[in-house]
Amino acid sequence: MTEPNRSAPGLRQRKKARSRRALADAALRLFLERGYDAVTVAEIADAADVSVPTLFSYFRSKEALLFDLEPEIDAGLVAAVAQRSPGRDVLDAVQEYLMSLPTADPPDREQFEAFLALVHGTPALRAHWQQMWLRHADTLADALAADRGLETPDLRIRAVARFIIDAVMLVTLEPDPPAALADLLALLRSGLDAAGLP
Repeated sequence: MTEPNRSAPGLRQRKKARSRRALADAALRLFLERGYDAVTVAEIADAADVSVPTLFSYFRSKEALLFDLEPEIDAGLVAAVAQRSPGRDVLDAVQEYLMSLPTADPPDREQFEAFLALVHGTPALRAHWQQMWLRHADTLADALAADRGLETPDLRIRAVARFIIDAVMLVTLEPDPPAALADLLALLRSGLDAAGLP
């Protein structure tokens, strides 16, 4: 009897990840070149050398093609809260994770700004982007509640999670997103008094 091939699942996952990445890269390139509405799902699938059914096995909609990190961000938020070292401040852990994302300090800032312009200038993409970040806020609220032994997040926990996620959205076009996020989270720490608000 031969030894089972224990590397097969890893290979399969790597192939899936490559296909997913190829689809997301093709979608971004085509959308930036021609505009979101001018590109079909079939053209994206063809550019990535996969079938349309395969495309939809990776992404549930045309809009989702531009937001391929959504599952990883959800998982990362949960891990940042649950796996932080003992005694470590939850805001510090979440901030460090969020600033490790490619969007925090993109290697190609010009392309990232073009991506944001595309998203904000396309109603379908803007709506998807906003809903995606609201889902991240819900995920973060659930993680914060679990960290405190609660079955569901209360109003304060939901508000804190929403503030953190809104802060991430606000700093995307700042010259120094990590510093801007640190400033906003410091404001959350100190409360409204520090902002000079009534």
